[in-house]
Amino acid sequence: MSLTPSNMLPLGTIAPNFELMDAVTKNMIPLQDVRGKHGTVVMFICNHCPFVKHVNEELVRICNDYRVTGFGFVAISSNDAEKYPQDGPDLMWKNAREEGYPFPYLHDATQEIAKAYDAACTPDFYLYDEDLKLVYRGQLDNSRPGNGIPVNGRDLRESMDNILNNNLQRKDQKPSIGCNIKWK
Repeated sequence: MSLTPSNMLPLGTIAPNFELMDAVTKNMIPLQDVRGKHGTVVMFICNHCPFVKHVNEELVRICNDYRVTGFGFVAISSNDAEKYPQDGPDLMWKNAREEGYPFPYLHDATQEIAKAYDAACTPDFYLYDEDLKLVYRGQLDNSRPGNGIPVNGRDLRESMDNILNNNLQRKDQKPSIGCNIKWK
């Protein structure tokens, strides 16, 4: 396992627009279709990364807990599917079904969207407010495969709660750590 940290895009950055194919429905999904009333979570994940596998259940829980409060969610896989076929659309579809993803799982075949978001690893998390301004980026929580800390989504949940309660965001946001995006 590699240990690649997030690049920590500057807070206040406007969410780069996209329109990508959903591996489950095969429909093209634009950012506007996943945008939430209160905020939008953009996640860069993939199928084979042990760091993503470690948090999959919590990703589903967080989405189910917060989409009813007005948050939108989307996951994007940007790995090179030629060199890493396990991260291609056909197996993305299978993985989304097996994990019960309640959010679209989009394929970034050109890797342009990962570059626009300055994504570096999987998983990598970005939380945007109602105006699509970045308010949080970084780790889900302190849990990592093998460190014994339970997965609870604390950091991302706290940031969404801050939006809902009109509280200031923490300044000490920690980068996510995971497998590097597999660039072409």
